[in-house]
Amino acid sequence: MRETIVELLRNNSEHASEYRSRFDGVQDSQEPDAVTVCCSDSRVLQDHAWGNDEPGHLFTCGNIGNRVVQRTDAGEAVSGDVLYPIRHTGTDTVVVVGHTGCGAVTAAYDDLTDGLSEPAGIDHCLGLLKPHLEAGVGSLPSGVSRTEAVNRLVEYNVDRQVEFLVESDDVPDDVCVVGVVYDFQDVYSERRGEVHVINVDGETDVETLRDDHPEIDSRIERLWEY
Repeated sequence: MRETIVELLRNNSEHASEYRSRFDGVQDSQEPDAVTVCCSDSRVLQDHAWGNDEPGHLFTCGNIGNRVVQRTDAGEAVSGDVLYPIRHTGTDTVVVVGHTGCGAVTAAYDDLTDGLSEPAGIDHCLGLLKPHLEAGVGSLPSGVSRTEAVNRLVEYNVDRQVEFLVESDDVPDDVCVVGVVYDFQDVYSERRGEVHVINVDGETDVETLRDDHPEIDSRIERLWEY
């Protein structure tokens, strides 16, 4: 057996020992406080980012590009893995988590600007992302580097995913939708791993957000107000 699997199982044994009694209250049902939609990236520690160590607290989804959109026969719809806790477990908070240097956003940007060839599965995912980023690519400031362009588009992508949720008839009006960026590249600050709030229920103006949410004003920051 590969050493990686052996190590994972060893770590799981420690996890099982530590968490044995923590499942008592959630064995038969769940009522998570929030659903988080994170980018599938090994550098984004999805539960650790929030200090979460309690089963049942967060309903965590992951995919490349932190998308909330899936394609159905009837057209685009809110992804079922995001919608499930909203409709069936009483969850009233959604957090869309982008991150600096996102590979999915980078690939979408490269495809929209130069063209890109990817295997069918990856191409399908990028096909869900690109239509929501195309206008952002066209609006980028002139002279920005590729890295700067990608990190601006990370915000733009989070905004579009939040917008899709806010405007969906399937998401109740009382659900709070927050967009954030997880930074491990010193883009927003030198506090690697810090989450920065960029969007609340579709509002993206930094000063407005700080006025409306003074309890988190120091955590509200954007690179790009387009």
